[in-house]
Amino acid sequence: MIPQNKQKPEEETQQKEEKVILETHTLINRYLCGEIITHKKGYVEVELTTENDMVVDDMGLIHGGFIFGAADFAAMAAVNEKNVVLVASNCQFLAPAKVGDVVLVKAQVRHKEGRKRNVQVKAFIGDIKIFEGEFMTVITEKHVLKLKLYEEEDNK
Repeated sequence: MIPQNKQKPEEETQQKEEKVILETHTLINRYLCGEIITHKKGYVEVELTTENDMVVDDMGLIHGGFIFGAADFAAMAAVNEKNVVLVASNCQFLAPAKVGDVVLVKAQVRHKEGRKRNVQVKAFIGDIKIFEGEFMTVITEKHVLKLKLYEEEDNK
């Protein structure tokens, strides 16, 4: 018989496997982009509490860019590769957010092909879905700012 306060060895192993260390976007401003509250391989939940700094009018409407920023952060964290970058997205804003709302963003890697990852992202305020999108990402060999993307001016 196993004491109630002791876990079975397979339960301990499962919990250790689920612990994920963030490998990307480690210096992101969590105040503006949200805080990771759940992180599993290929899946993340980010919580964003909307603040006065995000307001666009005297009614307390939150700029959609902050919701998108939290969704982008969640997508990158779901992929969780050091050099992941966003290359495209297709998203819809379904309902507004106001100051003081707590937005829960859920991101799930849905498709992997070579260095490409597609991530489905949904955001909610309570039970109301306010955002939905597909984020297309690429994992680069080195940091995107270290890639040689343009010809040197001298070569012209």
